[in-house]
Amino acid sequence: MDSRISARALAAALGGWRTREPAYEALADSIRLLCLDNRLAPRTALPAERELAAALELSRSTVAAGYRSLRETGHIASLRGSGSVTLPLRRRDPGRAAAAEGAIDLQQASPPAWPGLAGIMADVAGNAAALVSRVGYDVLGSVELREAIAAHYVRRGVPTSASEVLVTTGAQSAIHLVASVLLGRGDRVLIETPTYPHAVDALRRAGARLVGVPVTTDQGWDLDRAEQAFARTLPVMAYLMPDFQNPTGRSMSQAEREAFLLAGERAGSVLVLDETTADLDIDRGSLPAGFSGSDPSTVVRIGSLGKTVWGGLRVGWIRAEGDLVRRFVAARPAHDLGTPEFEQAVAAALFGDFGEIAAQRSALLRAGRDALVGALETRIPQWRVPVTHGGVSLWIELDAALSSALVMDVRSRGVLLSAGPRFSVDGGHDRHLRLPFTAPPDELVRAVSSLAESWTSVRAGAPVSFVERVESIV
Repeated sequence: MDSRISARALAAALGGWRTREPAYEALADSIRLLCLDNRLAPRTALPAERELAAALELSRSTVAAGYRSLRETGHIASLRGSGSVTLPLRRRDPGRAAAAEGAIDLQQASPPAWPGLAGIMADVAGNAAALVSRVGYDVLGSVELREAIAAHYVRRGVPTSASEVLVTTGAQSAIHLVASVLLGRGDRVLIETPTYPHAVDALRRAGARLVGVPVTTDQGWDLDRAEQAFARTLPVMAYLMPDFQNPTGRSMSQAEREAFLLAGERAGSVLVLDETTADLDIDRGSLPAGFSGSDPSTVVRIGSLGKTVWGGLRVGWIRAEGDLVRRFVAARPAHDLGTPEFEQAVAAALFGDFGEIAAQRSALLRAGRDALVGALETRIPQWRVPVTHGGVSLWIELDAALSSALVMDVRSRGVLLSAGPRFSVDGGHDRHLRLPFTAPPDELVRAVSSLAESWTSVRAGAPVSFVERVESIV
């Protein structure tokens, strides 16, 4: 057993779980989703039946039946005297592998590889003799790649030298490294909500205390809340996605960028800008002026080729002023010893074709977005579909807080999604669903057909009192 979750914490994580009858199956499904989303880690001890029953205001027999259902599907194990413990993913749903063949997986929100990637790899492999004569990795990154990344920033209007770039094994590695260097246990970090869940995991692993600032598809960032949070909590760091934010797809206006920069400077906070989706423009046009020009020493940028080229190309980077780069380099060996030479050589070659890559990605994402929006407006017109000018996903607003129940139901129909609460910092967002548009248009249309069927089933199965309570809040 690695950890324990209290009845109160589990009740908060479950949110509006009672979306259908019988209650014990709704409870079991909600706990399954927490496990599938890794919001409830493997080998976590669950609360005793009596404690959870009290926290949820249920009978103990209902909780016992829910736990029994979880044991039957292999999600938990129960031992007399030791309670119930969640099981690792590989032991869950042993009979679902065959049923999952041909499923539409919309959990990762990653486009397929850029078509020219294989040719670039073949060209680099042709120069293998020169590559294998090198050490094979280094903690800073090859000069050729760092110069290519620096030139990419210069084209965007951000003066950068190769000495201000550190190459990493993907953006996630960069987030972990930045967090480990800048944060101590208990330090506060301002973060958007909803947000990229793996960033939340990395920051919490570093011991951070997260301070959420809302961002919505229509109103953008809550600047009043953000300015108050900066002034009140004096966060050591702020983690932001200013361009095509994941999952909302929203981009900061110039005023929002300038407000965050000013508030961060006043609080002495380092602004960590995750720009992994910044180049996925469909029809936004020119970039806002904020966060451009010479970055102050308190701005750190993170980028990667995972979304723009291919998720399997694990090359990312950190752009920061020289002293910070040296601190990251000194701390890196505790995480990894560098990015492999072959991947770096491929990445350096790709920057020469970046204009072509960006144009192809824009066309691919436009086709997916338009197909998804059209299918949603036709099949599920009661959902609120935002206008999104780039990025990888739509942040849909449902007409009832049943996102978790919907994700569980549509999974049985061969569509894999992540529920809204997966992207929350402080809980909630069960009225929202992230729908990536990175899959082929025909798959997206089929996925919407399955969602329409599931939504009818989930809405019909939800207790009338629950739906009435939700609709009275809207």
